[in-house]
Amino acid sequence: MNPIVSIIMGSTSDLPVLEKAAQFFDEMEIPFEMNALSAHRTPQEVEQFAREAKGRGIKIIIAAAGMAAALPGVIAANTTLPVIGVPVKGMLDGMDAMLSIIQMPPGIPVATVGVNASLNAAILAAEMLALRDAEMAVKVENYKNSLKNKITKANAELKEVKYKFKTN
Repeated sequence: MNPIVSIIMGSTSDLPVLEKAAQFFDEMEIPFEMNALSAHRTPQEVEQFAREAKGRGIKIIIAAAGMAAALPGVIAANTTLPVIGVPVKGMLDGMDAMLSIIQMPPGIPVATVGVNASLNAAILAAEMLALRDAEMAVKVENYKNSLKNKITKANAELKEVKYKFKTN
């Protein structure tokens, strides 16, 4: 089994943030890899990874980073693959990381999800893969329907919660 999505984190301390993405890929049966690479501490390795990813069959890269959050941009600068940035909460509640990832120069786009939102990054990656994979499109549609069903069920259960002045 060869990976088609790569999850890159600036440090293994980011792993708890990325676990939701990994669990989603397992659930959706999307082969992925995970690596720790730092834009500041291992810049040559990051550039080599980005340049070689497409040739290894990677289709999408999810890159998580906190603070200065250069990792997603450095990867995007060295590949034509789509890069999804996940800002990691740290200083300034992750706003510093989010702004670093969002504010890319023209020609170096990085799709960016919310702070610590690796699940949304994984869903976005699955949606991108579904553009050319009918089986994946069905899986994504089923997943999204399950979200609707959870809320419908929760709303029905909420109707059973009683308060003296609750009218529904």
